[in-house]
Amino acid sequence: MLHAKKKKRSAAPSGFSRKALLPLFYLTLSFLLMILPLDGFVSSVKALLGYIFIPQIRMSHSAVKYADGVSSTIRELLDTHHENRQLRQEIEAAKILGAQAEMVFEENERLTSILKLQPSRPWQGTWAQIAYREPSQWNTVILDKGSRDGIQPRSAVISVENGVEGLAGEVVEVSESTAKVLLVRDEDFSAAVYLSPSRDEGLLAGGGTGAVKMKYVPLLSSVKEGDRVYTSAASSIFPAGILIGEVSSVKKGNAFQTALTVEVTPAISSSALKEVFVISDEKDRK
Repeated sequence: MLHAKKKKRSAAPSGFSRKALLPLFYLTLSFLLMILPLDGFVSSVKALLGYIFIPQIRMSHSAVKYADGVSSTIRELLDTHHENRQLRQEIEAAKILGAQAEMVFEENERLTSILKLQPSRPWQGTWAQIAYREPSQWNTVILDKGSRDGIQPRSAVISVENGVEGLAGEVVEVSESTAKVLLVRDEDFSAAVYLSPSRDEGLLAGGGTGAVKMKYVPLLSSVKEGDRVYTSAASSIFPAGILIGEVSSVKKGNAFQTALTVEVTPAISSSALKEVFVISDEKDRK
């Protein structure tokens, strides 16, 4: 037993020396890493040993590599976003250009149609464009020409729609550079008119938001849907023979009615009006 105890006592210092040797080895290695010069082969060995034996260096290196990867990914995402935004802007610009080209094409078609206008008489006058509309008076328009262009109050205004010439309205106010036109649909508009082919006469009156009507048509008139309505020679403002529109319905009324009321669809749409011709030939007006 005494021999065994001696054996155990002799083993203890040996284990202790091995445990103490490992920290001493790392301490010596760290000291060498600090004192070795930073040139040539020694520098490479020092860097390699430091990378292998010092965990912080490995972690820092991994972190740097990860950060580089993340930075590269973010940069690619930002570049892609910028390219997508540029593409969207180019697509929107192309759409706008396409819409503008379509508008120009439609404008050219309309102007070509107007240039082919052949009125039933060689009326003298002035072409003008619609400058703007007054929101509170939607059935009136303001022209971009006025008295200095020869436009006078109480002048007939005609236009062309789908190749058909028709009455658009009447000039009611004139300044030096603009003119105000009361359109056929306005409730204050009126004109002496006649039916074709019956030649029955009556009074045309605008309905505002309602229908345009021809009043005082004789009860025995043969008027029917599709008959045309023209300005009458009895008018004090409009030259005779200007097309106003077509009969859309005939109101018979009751037995005590003394005249028919005829609803008329104007040949010129007020909402689509763009260009007009203002008649200024005095000899064609009473």
